[in-house]
Formats: sequence, C-alpha cells, structure tokens
Amino acid sequence: MNLNGVINTPEPAAAPAAMLIKESTDRAFKADVIDASLEAPVLVDFWAPWCGPCRQLTPNLEKVINEKAGKIRLVKINIDENPGVAGQLGIQSIPAVFAFAGGRPVDAFMGAIPESEVRRFADKVIAGAPAAAPKQGSIEEEIKNATTAADAAFAAGDLGRAAQLYGTVLQHVPDHAGALIGIAKTYLKAEEPERAQQALDLVPEPERKGDDYAATAAALKLLAEAAELSEAAELEAKLETNPDDHQSRYDLAVVRNAEGKRLEAAEALVELMRRDRAWNDDGARRKLLEFFDAWGVKDPATLKGRRLLSSLLFS
Repeated sequence: MNLNGVINTPEPAAAPAAMLIKESTDRAFKADVIDASLEAPVLVDFWAPWCGPCRQLTPNLEKVINEKAGKIRLVKINIDENPGVAGQLGIQSIPAVFAFAGGRPVDAFMGAIPESEVRRFADKVIAGAPAAAPKQGSIEEEIKNATTAADAAFAAGDLGRAAQLYGTVLQHVPDHAGALIGIAKTYLKAEEPERAQQALDLVPEPERKGDDYAATAAALKLLAEAAELSEAAELEAKLETNPDDHQSRYDLAVVRNAEGKRLEAAEALVELMRRDRAWNDDGARRKLLEFFDAWGVKDPATLKGRRLLSSLLFS
C-alpha cells in the first residue's frame, strides 16, 4: 500500500504574539490570568512607566515567552493604573513577576534578572504546572479526538484513514509525539520503512519512550539489518549444505522476520540455540528478545516464541 502524498507536515508556525503576551487590568485579571492559567502557566509582570528596571526586564520576559511557543504566557499589568491586584498580593516594589498555574499563584521573583534566569524560572514553572484538561470544542480536544480516531483506524487496518488523521494532527502540532509514532507505525505497516524512519526521527527526544515507540524503533532496526543480508533461498541452501552454519541460520531468522514470517524467524533462532547456546555470546537469544520487543508482548509469534524459548531453557 502506498501512502505517498497523504502527509504534508508544515514547519511549525510561531504562535501570534497577541495570544502569548497581553496587557491586562484589575477587572480582567480573573479571565486573563486565573482562568487562562488553567490552560497554560501565566507569568504576570507588574510594572510602571517610571520604573527603569521594569524596562530592562520586560524584553527578557517577552523573548522567553515567545521562545516557549505557547507553553507559557505573559500578562503585563501597569500598577499605576491597576493597583488592586498588586495590593492584594502585597507587592511593595517593582518589577515583580508572579507565576500562576492551575488557577493559583505558584512562584514569584522580584527585580530585574538576566534573560538566562528568566528562562530557568519559566522552565521551572512549566515543568511544575498541572496538566490542563482540554476545553470542550477547543483545538486541544479536537487533536485528542483525531489522535484517538487515528489509533482506532490503524488498529482496524484502515491505513489510509489512519494516515490522514495523523497527518491532520501533525499539521496543527508538528512535534506531536503520539501522531509521529502513529504515522511511523502506519508507514511501517504499509511497507514504507524509509518514511517510517523519517517520522520516528522527528519524535522529540523526551518523548522517545513507551511500548509503541520502542516496538517501532526495534522493527525498523531489524528491517535495516535484513536489507544488508542475502536472500532467504541462498541462506537456506547454505544450511542444507551445512546445518551447523550458525551465521546463516541467524541471518535467515532476520530475513524471515523482515518478510513477516515471525514464527519461522523465532523457530530459526531457537534451533540455533539448541545447536549452540553459546554461539556469538548468546547472540541468538539476544536477537530473539529483540524480535519480541519489535512484535509486542501480545503478538501470537511473541507468545509462541517465548514458549519455545522456555521449553529450551528449562527442559
């Protein structure tokens, strides 16, 4: 099945500055800060036009906020015009920056600090913020629903539909780990390993974890190994001539796996172990465990392979 042209992943677009940085008032504080912090952390910069250190700090705040591309926002409040909230928070000197997350203040700092310290402060607030539940009808909810539908389509074998849905998610969030792993699995299932590897390589480093990522990465590694080996018929001919040609039997297992003949691949490695358990520093068992990782714990070949391995090891 060819999925070429289904996915068109654009470069990430910077979020509009107006969405990330805004001026606010005492009256709008609840909506702009308290309610908004339920979706993403908000830094509140209390400042005044006469404050020199404020003019030094604000550009650093704005630069860091724009760098974070929506993970945190900035609200600026002129305390000369809006003294109410500042008074409630007990602010006696400016600049003063309060961080809100989950509808409440979580941290603060006073004075003009360097850009690097602003960045560390923002990273700390982002890392400690509670996960936000997507609003009904929001883009976050639509992305979540699209990803769920894509996963269901993949499970049902509808690769075209899965690819379209994952692609829709990636158009809005180009580094969405779930969609990238999903489209990699879809390309892999459609026998397009190069495109699968390209998608998997885009998964952000911190998100390279979990069973789906590990299985997809392992499967692609095994396919790359098989591409460097001889054809199955040639390897079988070598084994007919010399049944103790362990390297050929090992290579045949890798090739059979690439062909989708998983049980035959497992049986070849178990037979190699039966003939010479110590060969290549227990290489046959280690490769069999790689197969299990790539196939997944519930795959019939994994279950059968584990039974064969247990019978050999404990007989």
